Order: sequence, then C-alpha cells, then structure tokens
Amino acid sequence: MASKPKVAAATVPVEDAKPLEIVAPVIAAQANETTAETVEPAMAAPEAAKTNDVNMSAPLPPLGAVDIKKGMEKAMKSTEELVAFGQGNIEAFVKSSQIWTAGLQDLSKQFAATAQANLDETMNAFKAFSGVKSLKDAIDLQTNFARSAFEKSMAESGKLTDASFKLTEQALAPISQRMTAAIDSIVKPV
Repeated sequence: MASKPKVAAATVPVEDAKPLEIVAPVIAAQANETTAETVEPAMAAPEAAKTNDVNMSAPLPPLGAVDIKKGMEKAMKSTEELVAFGQGNIEAFVKSSQIWTAGLQDLSKQFAATAQANLDETMNAFKAFSGVKSLKDAIDLQTNFARSAFEKSMAESGKLTDASFKLTEQALAPISQRMTAAIDSIVKPV
C-alpha cells in the first residue's frame, strides 16, 4: 500500500484566503489516499489470478441432444401444469360467480317477499285504524302493530343476515379450494 501523501500547507495566509483555498489541499490529499487504497489493490488482482490453478479459458462441456430433450420435456411439463392450474383458477371464479349470482337472486326474492308481507300488514293495520271507535283502541292497535312489526323485522333481518353469511361462505368455497391447492403445490416436496 502506498504511503499517505502529505497535505501541502496553504501558501496563502489564512486571513486572506478564501474558503476553497484552505480546503482544496486537504480534499486533494484525501482523494489521493482513497485512490491509493482502492485502485492499487484492484490493479494487483489480475496478477494474483495468474497464480491460481483455475483455467478460465477452458470450454464448457457440450450439451447433448438427450440433455436438451430432457430440458424441453421438463419445461413443457411445467408449462402444462401452469396452464392447467390457471384454467382451474378460472373455473373456480366462474363457479363462485354463479353461486353468488344465484344466491343474490334468492336473497332478493326473500327480501321482496318480506317487503310485500310488511306492506300487506301495514295496509291491514291502516284498515283497522279506520274502524277504531276510541282513542284507547287506537293506542292499543298502534302498540300491537309496532310490536309486531319490530319483532318481524328483527326475525327477518336475522334470517337475511344468516342467508348472506351462508351465501358468502358458499361463493368463496371454490376460491378457497384453489388457494389451498396453490399453497399445497408451493410447499409440496420436490
């Protein structure tokens, strides 16, 4: 390794010098030192490589037709597996979409039936209100109607919630199975 170069003293008095005139000799000395530490070992590396017994100019062994054929068969098999897996994913998404669509139709029918039943009950209550003779009868009728409507709406909302969760679970089942298959294919022993 080269000896450290000496930093030249500034020839301009410090009081009259500009900042660059003071710092420039120090920066130049550090640059020379860094160059000596990095470039000189790199320049010596080819000489060190000549003493090793490794023949870098030796040709690689030629690949035979059998090796090429095996490599192509392996690549084709991997490609076929990848295409089959992708096709399975598409089929899972299609099946999931079909389940989701059918389930939403059922939920919509159930919701429409509930809304129709509530409308019919409201119309019957309105007819009953029109025949009320006293305020006490009107209050009792309103109380019974409100209680009945609340209980039915709670029961129906519970049914709709359960049906929604069940639908979601059924629709996600094919996708979940594909994800399990993907994880299994990744962690399977080679």
